[in-house]
Amino acid sequence: MKLETGDVIEVYRAGAEVAAAELDHDEWNTAPVAHLKRYWSGEVAPVERHAEARLIWSEAALCVRFICRQAEPLVVSASPQTERKTLGLWKRDVCEIFIAPDVRTPERYFEFEAAPTGEWLDLAIQRMAHARETDWQYQSGMSAAARISGGSVTIVMRVPWEAFGRQPQAGENWRANLFRCVGTGPRRGYLAWRPTQTARPDFHVPQAFGWLHFKD
Repeated sequence: MKLETGDVIEVYRAGAEVAAAELDHDEWNTAPVAHLKRYWSGEVAPVERHAEARLIWSEAALCVRFICRQAEPLVVSASPQTERKTLGLWKRDVCEIFIAPDVRTPERYFEFEAAPTGEWLDLAIQRMAHARETDWQYQSGMSAAARISGGSVTIVMRVPWEAFGRQPQAGENWRANLFRCVGTGPRRGYLAWRPTQTARPDFHVPQAFGWLHFKD
């Protein structure tokens, strides 16, 4: 399968297991960068809202780290909790990754979110022609951590392979997209690695997903 360079994130195998709380682990330094510079529509977002993401994989899990520029007040819960998933997390500042392990059925995918507070959310989704079916009880076993420092926010999510029902092989490709929601009111921004090009903000567009290419 020939993939276009701009549609692919290379995911390198880590030499060690990396926990969500290890935001500065050396393994992150060699991972290629995916840039989130555009809104869902394709319009270029202001530089102060840009973000970058890096992904690594290991025998046990897939990890993604977002580093986001933060030049405006945070939109977060006043009383966050991290012991269980937080429904409605997408209404505040958040980073998200959607992953479809089976390239034959990208409309069946998993959604993982984490906020600057360390709150998180995991969902299993079936996208249909004019509807979306969500498994709100899905339990991925994911973990998340976050740090707010000066003008940036760092967020890490770690998802064990059991969440997907299998582990990829080196050389395999999975479908995926990366997102960031930031701000509030009329200025709320919906950034996407692969813009979904919908009339209104909508991340649930499997045909717009790019690719994760797993490498040793």
